[in-house]
Amino acid sequence: MSEPAARGIDRLLAVMRRLRDPERGCPWDVEQTFATIVPYTIEEAYEVADAIEREDWTALPGELGDLLLQVVYYTQIGAEEGRFDFEQVAHAIADKMIERHPHVFGTEQVAGSAALRTVWENRKAAERAARGGHGSVLADVPLAFPALTRALKLQKRAASVGFDWGAAAPILAKIEEEIAELRDALAAEAPVAERELELGDLLFTVVNLASHLGLDPEAALWATNSKFERRFRAMEAEAGAAGRRPSELSLGELEALWKFAKAREQR
Repeated sequence: MSEPAARGIDRLLAVMRRLRDPERGCPWDVEQTFATIVPYTIEEAYEVADAIEREDWTALPGELGDLLLQVVYYTQIGAEEGRFDFEQVAHAIADKMIERHPHVFGTEQVAGSAALRTVWENRKAAERAARGGHGSVLADVPLAFPALTRALKLQKRAASVGFDWGAAAPILAKIEEEIAELRDALAAEAPVAERELELGDLLFTVVNLASHLGLDPEAALWATNSKFERRFRAMEAEAGAAGRRPSELSLGELEALWKFAKAREQR
């Protein structure tokens, strides 16, 4: 780490120590715990992702700083409780990166990114075993992950031991099957819990298709959300130019505006 970077980290750590000082600090900051900071950490991570998605390189340093602050928060609380400090956290991740990149920091040869992923999965499996896990390949997939991300992680772990389809075609057939089961549940006016499970099965299978296509379902849905918002805002603008609000339009008029916005974007 360069001297200026080290000074920046030292300054941030000093600021956090002052904020958490029981006598001279900020009452709100002093009250925080590991658990209460978690929602802010998740929020800041999404704001980093949002700045990158919008290619807002001016805002990104500030968003990264907000995310770094979360790490400093946890390490300060850890130091106060005698559990760990920032130096331990930094050394631990550095050690992990060296361990998982023997082709960079060692003499091991890896032929391409596909082989590298195999090496990584094997090393992560060894790490889970060393931590004394119960042996499941699904161990340590965080419950706090967004559902799409967790589904992808679970499926990749299962696939690592051969429990997966070998191609996209049977997954597409399975999607059709899940749609039919959901349709049957709706037709039978099944209880909400049953309909929810059928919908979950469908979404889970779609995530599996994304994995086989080499796509991140979270990123794919993020892109679609952005596209929907962009086109809907264009609809609102067209309606406003005509002196009307979307709520005043019929579904047919809204559909026409949607098609117009879509066509204009495609041009």
